[in-house]
Amino acid sequence: MDDRLFRNAMGSFATGVTVITTEVSGEVHGMTANAFMSISLNPKLIAVSIGERARMLEHIKEAKQFAVNILTSNQVNESKQFSGQLNLEEEITFSTFKGLPVLPNSLAVVTCKLHSEYVAGDHTIFIGQVTGVKLEQHDPLLYSQGKYRELKELQD
Repeated sequence: MDDRLFRNAMGSFATGVTVITTEVSGEVHGMTANAFMSISLNPKLIAVSIGERARMLEHIKEAKQFAVNILTSNQVNESKQFSGQLNLEEEITFSTFKGLPVLPNSLAVVTCKLHSEYVAGDHTIFIGQVTGVKLEQHDPLLYSQGKYRELKELQD
């Protein structure tokens, strides 16, 4: 099967957009990701999938903790900055939640300590045990078919 066909099919699944953040030796690291999901309620576990060539892979292994910042429709620039599509002149300002750097005004933030990791193909799936959750009222940022999208109510 053609790689592009597979990527296009997977890209047809609309997802939310997250920025994974952590801190190593006093330096904040972040990466845009849409491969994120809830795993378990008891214990509270989530998963993120990170490619073997991503610098974030080693940062999470070293820090043994990370935060998932679920982005709002107003945070397209943050998503682009952490995916390498944009180089903002102004520095991103982080706040701290549960000892981890987080993006202010995110729709939700989930902080985790590393529970386990599994190599699957060319990615590592990190399972995080949730240590904190913060939720705000905003519209989510969505991604589908290679484009950022916004949520729109369907007409009844």
